[in-house]
Amino acid sequence: MTQPTASFNARLRQLDARRQIAFMAALSERLVPNYALYAGMSGQGNPSVVNNVLDLVWERLKVPSAKIDFDKQAEKLAEVEPPEADDSFGARRATETVMALTTLLDTLRGEAPEAALEVSRVSRNGVRAYIEMSEGSDDAERLEALFHEHELMQDERDFQDAVLEALEADPRLGDLAALRALGRNQGVSNLGLSLD
Repeated sequence: MTQPTASFNARLRQLDARRQIAFMAALSERLVPNYALYAGMSGQGNPSVVNNVLDLVWERLKVPSAKIDFDKQAEKLAEVEPPEADDSFGARRATETVMALTTLLDTLRGEAPEAALEVSRVSRNGVRAYIEMSEGSDDAERLEALFHEHELMQDERDFQDAVLEALEADPRLGDLAALRALGRNQGVSNLGLSLD
């Protein structure tokens, strides 16, 4: 499995807790279209719950003293997770969205020291799964090269780098709206999918 460079991971670990939360929120924004597409096609789940949880995370980033019951939000998220029996590609990507948000909520509840790295991996692994499904090969070496060179994986690396650089340049999180817009990526997910 191709891992991001050690310097990326080290830089991510060096962010303070608030900026790590912002990193996870931006990545989660980019996963939401995958969840919404699954919900629309399967009739399972509820994108408004997912969006509401993210809204509350951004609200906490904006107003650190905001009183938000993240335990309750985690319960709501668990209720809209795809059913375990659904092993479809769409369900797995929607589950990744819920996993990323759950990890984010765990951080807000003080329970997840490596959470930012975990959300980074979840997003990358979704891209890997998509590449493998769409262009897979039995040749492990060729598949590794494909993962490394594929434009979606390059886009994923560039996106995560851009979010990290934005957070390093703005330690006080002065422009959360710009960061959220970056995460929303004009409605295009990490898999290159959109609701349009």
